[in-house]
Amino acid sequence: MEAEILSMLDHPFLPTLYARIEASHYTCLLIDFCPNGDLHSLLRKQPGNRFPLAAVRFFAAEVLVALEYLHALGIIYRDLKPENILLREDGHIMLSDFDLCFKADVVPTCKFLRRKSRNSKRNCFNAGCFAPVAGSVEEVLPEFVAEPVTAFSRSCVGTHEYLAPELVSGSGHGNGVDWWAFGVFVYELLYGTTPFKGGSKENTLRNIASSRKMRFPDAAEVEEAGIAEAKDLIEKLLVKDPRRRLGCTKGAQDIKQHPFFDGIKWPLIRHYKPPEVVGGVARKRGHVGHVKRRRWFWKGLDCLMIRNRNKGSLSYRLLRSNINANNYYDYVHNNKPRKNA
Repeated sequence: MEAEILSMLDHPFLPTLYARIEASHYTCLLIDFCPNGDLHSLLRKQPGNRFPLAAVRFFAAEVLVALEYLHALGIIYRDLKPENILLREDGHIMLSDFDLCFKADVVPTCKFLRRKSRNSKRNCFNAGCFAPVAGSVEEVLPEFVAEPVTAFSRSCVGTHEYLAPELVSGSGHGNGVDWWAFGVFVYELLYGTTPFKGGSKENTLRNIASSRKMRFPDAAEVEEAGIAEAKDLIEKLLVKDPRRRLGCTKGAQDIKQHPFFDGIKWPLIRHYKPPEVVGGVARKRGHVGHVKRRRWFWKGLDCLMIRNRNKGSLSYRLLRSNINANNYYDYVHNNKPRKNA
């Protein structure tokens, strides 16, 4: 299933499947290399194990866009957590680990709505875009919704601290489990822990399934600007009834309109400058250098394949029969990168 899911993806915040290699009882999937590790490791390097609000908004926005794309394909992720969010060389995110996904039908719709949006003259190519803004203007905006609202499964999978109540109860779940996990994710980035964590796995699951409301840690004397909006977003995502949970009807469109994300130009999000945080690696190289290093990798792989072919090896035949021809030939023989690579 994971290889099938990966072969469907074409998005800057999701991996590209370059090859699938079957050897003995192993299956090897060749995807993008992310040299900056995962978001969980970076989070543990921060003071108090928590990110500044601007960094939380940045990472949450990119994860939201990735989930929106998956749901538009009818894919329910079911394994969102900081450990599965890798950091590319340029500091942007890449979701990983798709072995818990399941697929469902989705019917896209598009409407035009009048909506008041926040207005800002701020330069959106720096971290300042992820700070609250003031002022509003009425616009006519297209609303594209592609949410698998009919998705249904009874399997209980995932990381226990991120499980939704309907998943814990075993009564069946759908697309809402991803939006619940997104709320837990934002909470953990802000506070360094998950909202229902107990002394044991059983206590954590009991807290999730109970009727008691989620609580925030005691506030500091002066809260950072934007914290109130972040708390409101988390509360609306961590509604235990999936029918009333934010995102379960219109998906990411409803969440994008929340005040926590005011000021973000969604079509330009991949061009935003990643936040500078403790332990983060500042990368000055542009996209061209990254493509060149990929190209050298594929040329090296081509040489290895030719050498093995001359020997008539089994490894060459396996690799050659399973490699993704489009990506491989674009990088090696045509000597140019695939679009959106």
